[in-house]
Amino acid sequence: MVALIYNDLASLCWRTMMMTIQDVKRFTNNIDFITSPGYLQGGNSRYEAGLPRGTGPYRIITNMAIMGFDDTTKRMKVLSINPGYTRKDIQDNCGFELIWADSIAETHEPDEDELRILRGKVDPDRYIIGR
Repeated sequence: MVALIYNDLASLCWRTMMMTIQDVKRFTNNIDFITSPGYLQGGNSRYEAGLPRGTGPYRIITNMAIMGFDDTTKRMKVLSINPGYTRKDIQDNCGFELIWADSIAETHEPDEDELRILRGKVDPDRYIIGR
């Protein structure tokens, strides 16, 4: 018998950032398959599952908002809202109850220098930020 041990590289990263379109199909409590664990049941459950302390998701960047995670509960927390969207838009496109930072600003649009770096160095083939 051969045993295959598979370690998901993202599980070991210190700060993982994800970029996705926000809709209820992607932001749901009904998960059939996990490719990389987030904060599992919250609190210390990630560490208790054998993953290194201090690792895990850092930011979720969507077309509607930028989200982080509550320090204690590890629940997803809205940090800023992208121009053209409202709290209602964000919550309506999420299949679970979000929490909100005490102070939520509008996400600033990138300036010319930031756009140059994003388009020229981060994603020159436009796989992530679009064509």
